Amino acid sequence: MATIITVALIIAMIGAGMILIHRLNTQHEARIAAFRYSEAPPGSGRSRARDPSPTEPAGSPTVDHRGQGTGSRG
Repeated sequence: MATIITVALIIAMIGAGMILIHRLNTQHEARIAAFRYSEAPPGSGRSRARDPSPTEPAGSPTVDHRGQGTGSRG
């Protein structure tokens, strides 16, 4: 009887270890996915250089609407 309890306890501990390792791996993958490799890591003391060019164009794009909606095909 003691052998059965010991084997069951060992199997339960292995299962708990597997669950713990799986949760830690999932947490680590989430950190890796959120990390931006182009920037300095926080707390490293290095500041990120500012990009002088804007990320979006200053004005709205121009659209040529000539010939649309007239029903003519060329």
